[in-house]
Amino acid sequence: MNPLVAQASTAARHAGPTALSVNVNKVALLRNTRHLGIPSVMRAATLCLEAGADGITVHPRPDERHIRAADVHELAALLRQWPQAEYNIEGNPFHNLMGFVRELRPQQCTFVPDSEGQFTSDHGWDLVADGERLRPLLDECRALGVRVSLFMDPQPEAMPLARALGAQRVELYTEPYAAAHGQPGQAAQLERFAAAAAAAQAAGLGVNAGHDLNRDNLADFLRAVPGVLEVSIGHALVADALELGLTETVRAYQRCVRAGQPQP
Repeated sequence: MNPLVAQASTAARHAGPTALSVNVNKVALLRNTRHLGIPSVMRAATLCLEAGADGITVHPRPDERHIRAADVHELAALLRQWPQAEYNIEGNPFHNLMGFVRELRPQQCTFVPDSEGQFTSDHGWDLVADGERLRPLLDECRALGVRVSLFMDPQPEAMPLARALGAQRVELYTEPYAAAHGQPGQAAQLERFAAAAAAAQAAGLGVNAGHDLNRDNLADFLRAVPGVLEVSIGHALVADALELGLTETVRAYQRCVRAGQPQP
């Protein structure tokens, strides 16, 4: 993609409300249980964009148990028809992610420290252990005009190191907050995430968030953690769509996003 477009898009994200990126992995997982091609990942992504999603996220794993390489390429072609939306490809850069980044140059890639057989993402990077291995890949992405977000636990002390390695954003792993929502530990978790976000922003990083965010907990998170640029939501959103339909579900999540924004 044109680096000037990427820069303009980044600036727009900083100026506007939290963006909603829909992860369509679970649509692909359902499709893969049969050989009929339904539900269509492309149709699902199109419906999400038509309903007002700000972007599409995929996490292609090496075993292609949900999103397949062909999906990644087809979605890249679709997103070129939606210049106001962003394409976020996430995964482990030491596995299969970088091939997609080099060929497709999405607006954003999110580096996630998953093992090949991992059930789902469940922890952020240890930058003391992995930082120097990540540095040349971060450098390469910047040279390609692709923004890099590092999937991170809410640890304020790690944020300056993420910036020093060359990351432009971090995605805070929000499962601990989601598990505590509505429980006595909710306030403490929100304090952790607010502190991590503030540290990231102070270091010059943009802040994304994702994992187990849903219609019940999203607005509370955004109210407590100001300045989140993007949330990536897949499992809960697709589950809600079984009841509400994709169009109304995306609109419902956008209402949650708006409810979590600072009031003038």
